[in-house]
Amino acid sequence: MADGKCGAEEEVEVAEPLGRWPVLSYGVGHMLNDITSACWFTYLLLFLQEIGLAPRDAAIVMLSGQVADGLMTIVAGEMIDRFGRFKLWHIGGSVLVGISFSSVFGGCLLCTILGTDSYLVRTIGYSFFAAVFNIGWAATQVSHMSMVNCMTSNPTSRVAMASCRNASTMVANLGLYGIALAVFGIVKAKTCADIVVQYKWIAYVSIFVGCCFLVLFHAGTEEPTLKCEPNCKKRARIAWSYWFNKTLYYQVALLYMLARLITNVSQSLIAFYVTRDLKMNEYSKATIPAIIFCCSFLVSVVLQEMRWNSRRLKSLLTIGATLWVISGAAVFLLPSQMHNLMYPLAVVIGAANALVMVTTIGLESALVGEDLNGCAFVYGSLSFLDKMSCGLALFVLESYDVASSCGEERGLNTVSRYGTGLIPACFAILAIVVASTLRLQDDDVARADRRARASAAAGALEAPLLV
Repeated sequence: MADGKCGAEEEVEVAEPLGRWPVLSYGVGHMLNDITSACWFTYLLLFLQEIGLAPRDAAIVMLSGQVADGLMTIVAGEMIDRFGRFKLWHIGGSVLVGISFSSVFGGCLLCTILGTDSYLVRTIGYSFFAAVFNIGWAATQVSHMSMVNCMTSNPTSRVAMASCRNASTMVANLGLYGIALAVFGIVKAKTCADIVVQYKWIAYVSIFVGCCFLVLFHAGTEEPTLKCEPNCKKRARIAWSYWFNKTLYYQVALLYMLARLITNVSQSLIAFYVTRDLKMNEYSKATIPAIIFCCSFLVSVVLQEMRWNSRRLKSLLTIGATLWVISGAAVFLLPSQMHNLMYPLAVVIGAANALVMVTTIGLESALVGEDLNGCAFVYGSLSFLDKMSCGLALFVLESYDVASSCGEERGLNTVSRYGTGLIPACFAILAIVVASTLRLQDDDVARADRRARASAAAGALEAPLLV
């Protein structure tokens, strides 16, 4: 932990790195959010359309959740900066996530309450619980992400925690697709009722698994104390204007938004793409996303063992975005007759996703630095941009979606091809441009020399994390 000296003007020594258990227990704290989010972005639009909602109305349900999520990130960030209590916000949000998620994929609860199954009631009911789900999701996300800078001031440990969190996200996604693959194999969907049963079991098992890791997080992670250490004078809460006057804030915000657009938009439409455009079997809805997240997990494990600096963050972000440009173009042009090529493309996409997400989250931590009393606002405001942009992007794409007849040749001009390949590739090009303009503020020469001498002790974790 930090040595108790406060203020940017005072000499700051390198903090001791965190050990294996604190990093791992923190890393699994987002598993409930991750496993439900994987199901949400991969299957929500598909589920709603399979039970009878039009593409545009299914997108309205998604958008209502994203808008609620975006607004809640601002509220949660402000409240956490004012009052702290990270773990209280975390557990409260997790409760809302569990209840509302089962109410969306478990069938139309509002229809059951009102005793009607009208189209309008179904749309309103799913939209309401989508909003509640995302409110809880945002509270959990902001509290969990903003804990990083308040748990340690060691830069390598901070990136390791972000990387371990990303690796846990991949485990959660793989778990979700494993559950989905098992359910799709056991419960055959012949009617609309069978489809509801499929996703109900996926939802219930996902919530149970996420709650198990939630217990591990709260048992192994202490409430952060770096905001006000015993020998420090408590710092005043940082005003929003402080961040709005920093060019780096806008650069990191744009990069984080682009990273989320790349991963979330492609993930939301890939189930449509592999089944409708590539004519692959039903199991591909689980196997292709599973390959993507398996590769992301492996790359995240490698990344969390590295020592980090600003140059490496920018370089690996650029590499990840470049991989997405290549794979996105290939996905867009891939004919259905060559659908087996989707397997190696999924490997490349998985590696690119890990590189983009780990580096952008690391840039968030670099932006916050030692300004701990404004960290929740940074994470909250950046998440606000992420939620709103993803919701609007999916709404616009689905507004142009046209249902096709079985066996109809769809060609290249489809929403799922654009959303899974071409549009994420365009976002990646923009990310490369923005990354090239980044100018991260490094420490002064004296501090750099001191940290270099201490790097052998403070630059690495006590032991490898996941090997």
